[in-house]
Amino acid sequence: MFLLVPVPFYALSVAYGGVPIFIPPWWPFSHYNVRYGLQLLPAFAAALAILVHLTVRYERWNPRLRLTCGLGVFALVLASYASIWRATPVSLREAELNMRTRNQLESQLAIWLRKLPSNSTLLMYLGDHVGALQQAGIPLKRVVNEGNHRVWKQPADPDGLWEHALADPARYADYVVAFEGDSVWQAVQARHLQALVEIHVTGQARAVLYRAR
Repeated sequence: MFLLVPVPFYALSVAYGGVPIFIPPWWPFSHYNVRYGLQLLPAFAAALAILVHLTVRYERWNPRLRLTCGLGVFALVLASYASIWRATPVSLREAELNMRTRNQLESQLAIWLRKLPSNSTLLMYLGDHVGALQQAGIPLKRVVNEGNHRVWKQPADPDGLWEHALADPARYADYVVAFEGDSVWQAVQARHLQALVEIHVTGQARAVLYRAR
């Protein structure tokens, strides 16, 4: 029963949480959130083992019938593996397709981040493009991000470093990396910070590197 918990969880998430799932055969013929359901793999694995065990131990069936049912289950498993072996799993295709433009944006941003002084600090939302920091070799200890607050203070932490930095970027960071629409972008719009570079990649939000002080 515990292994089946993802069934109601994801059903309710899709129905009431505003979580769309796009698969290639259906409109809009795209890949998005197709990884939903992978958490059921342990349940399928356990259920398959239990099914084989019950089939083999079911005494009302004669040995030949039990052997036939067991071989049928294994044949079904082999057929499913064979179909996946020839075609890339849809969850992997989603990552490959959606990461192309993201990787381009992060690579271009990393080029500029490497030019910053090695002791400088950044204000940046890490939820979408933390890979740019990894490529630039910048440790997270130099970055004020959304994780710098007390998580038990919900929905926000008035005394958290993240909230203070958004209210006054120049006081807490030397440079600001903002992606159009994120919380950092919204915080710096009225502050007239000096924009050093703008990066535009098709399919991704515009990225702007600001000098905060």
